[in-house]
Amino acid sequence: MPAKNDDLDGNVPDQCSVALVLVDVINDMEFEGLRRRAKDAGVPVIYVNDNFGKWRSDFRQQLGHVLEDGVRGEPVAKLLKPDEQDYFVLKPKHSGFYHTQLDLLIDYLRVRTIVMAGFATDMCVLFTASDAYLRDLDIIVPPDCSASATVEHHRNALEHMSRVLHVKTISSTEIDFTALSESSRADEQHAAL
Repeated sequence: MPAKNDDLDGNVPDQCSVALVLVDVINDMEFEGLRRRAKDAGVPVIYVNDNFGKWRSDFRQQLGHVLEDGVRGEPVAKLLKPDEQDYFVLKPKHSGFYHTQLDLLIDYLRVRTIVMAGFATDMCVLFTASDAYLRDLDIIVPPDCSASATVEHHRNALEHMSRVLHVKTISSTEIDFTALSESSRADEQHAAL
């Protein structure tokens, strides 16, 4: 990894113990409240989205397609579109970590806790949570900010993540990004002693 510079892009913190990871959200639901609260607390937002098999595209091109080509996901994408301060990772498979730079970005930002939301709870969110668990990250998946094709699939995936991956499944309204950041910093300082 190259030497750490002081300013990755000039807009967001280059270190934060918490990150909001939005998996495949450029298609169906609104998480504006969760996203806004994360940003207000200085927590970086990372969009991890499927590349839809388009190997010559980039995230901006994917976003442009959803926003400009009259597809069904356009109204939702308009609500969820990232701003200039957000990070982007395109993924080729279910997990946001599999063959992507998400690992490097998480390490670079010194993230210890991820709050994850997106689609589908029983597929891409589950696989990304599993890989996050293998990386010893603390994981929160608010049930009201993820969805599956059926309610049963959604519930089963959340139960599995909670039981096997030790994922906290609390409502998005219960998440205090400032407290999470402060708690992670305190844990880091305690570990350094």
